Amino acid sequence: MKKIPLLIFLIFMNCKETTTSKLLSDNLSTVEKTKDYSEINKEALTYCETNGFNENYYFLVDLSIHSGKNRFFVYDFIAEKVTDKNLVTHGSCDKFEDNDTKWEKVKFSNQKDSHCSSKGKYKIGTRDYSSWGINVKYWLHGLESSNKNAVERVVVLHSWDKVKNEEIYPNYSPLSWGCPAVSNDFMKVLDERLKVTEKPVLLWIIE
Repeated sequence: MKKIPLLIFLIFMNCKETTTSKLLSDNLSTVEKTKDYSEINKEALTYCETNGFNENYYFLVDLSIHSGKNRFFVYDFIAEKVTDKNLVTHGSCDKFEDNDTKWEKVKFSNQKDSHCSSKGKYKIGTRDYSSWGINVKYWLHGLESSNKNAVERVVVLHSWDKVKNEEIYPNYSPLSWGCPAVSNDFMKVLDERLKVTEKPVLLWIIE
């Protein structure tokens, strides 16, 4: 008779462990894996060394990431790690066509007045006055065919009061007209770096 309670206990514990294992497995499957940017970082450093850009750090914007998550990264070439990260907007891309998925998925264009983001490498240029955010903007000079109209389109790096300073997933960041706009607090962090650098800084938008 003593064996029956023991058997029931063992069955209960086995079920409990199975349930716990399944929950852990389910939780792990929903965790987004950290993306590997090692090859991109290497290419960025080579580009900076070859073209006279700042060799201490660069900015990487990955627009394949949900806009409610951090996707603007400051990568330190010397320390070989991301030192700062935050939210950044993407363009609505709805000027010349309907874009029903504009919140979820980025569409790219280099066309003037398209309100789209443009991927590729940029040289961060002159610091200037902005009517947005902390009233500071940096001109972006497109270095590739995919973004060469950046200056003409006035696609600039600036801040915007509506952009939060922390992740808001599953909510989305507001849409821009193509500018990579960040929070006011994060812009202050970027501005402190940019206004003292002697060499131009690379900003690279990918998907």
